[in-house]
Amino acid sequence: MDITLLGQFWLVAVLLAVTPGADWAYAISAGLRARSAFPSIVGMLSGYALVIAVIAFGIGALVTRYPIALTALTLAGACYLVYLGVSVLRRRVEEVRASDQPMRGRAMAQFLRGAGVSAINPKGLLLLLALLPQFTSPTAAWAPAAQMLVLGSLHLLNCAVVYTVVALLARRLLGSRPRASVVVAKASGVIMVVLGISILIEGAHALR
Repeated sequence: MDITLLGQFWLVAVLLAVTPGADWAYAISAGLRARSAFPSIVGMLSGYALVIAVIAFGIGALVTRYPIALTALTLAGACYLVYLGVSVLRRRVEEVRASDQPMRGRAMAQFLRGAGVSAINPKGLLLLLALLPQFTSPTAAWAPAAQMLVLGSLHLLNCAVVYTVVALLARRLLGSRPRASVVVAKASGVIMVVLGISILIEGAHALR
């Protein structure tokens, strides 16, 4: 694989993983209210693994044949990311408190909820669909599907580290500092807007 493309994707994937969204919200809830956040995190990773497999062996393979479709998806994903960021900045964010009701259900129920959060998360689906084919190289020795699986595995590794840290920090910090959740949410809005605008600029250059 192209090491330059791999490094560029890793940087973008890290920025996506550290941008709070539905997955962060579930990781925080699991950290604050579940006995162990491990089933929830594994569930979210499994949901993303399913999305990555579908993209690599289905939709993504078709997109690589039509560059204009890839550019359109990239721009659509960037616009959606900006929309999410602006929405977060405009709405009132509630404080997260450790006194909320404990998360109910056994480990399997937490796993399934986590898988549902990531598998049907429109932000994750749209951005992975736009990004994975974009960072494949047609001149590489590996097939595009294999390259997308490698890129997707790198994204899963990032998510595993970030979600674990988020859950642990939520249990340690947000439980005693509920207002910190408001700061985190607003910072995530800024990150999403900046990242979305950056992708839009790259996409505009690609159209020239």
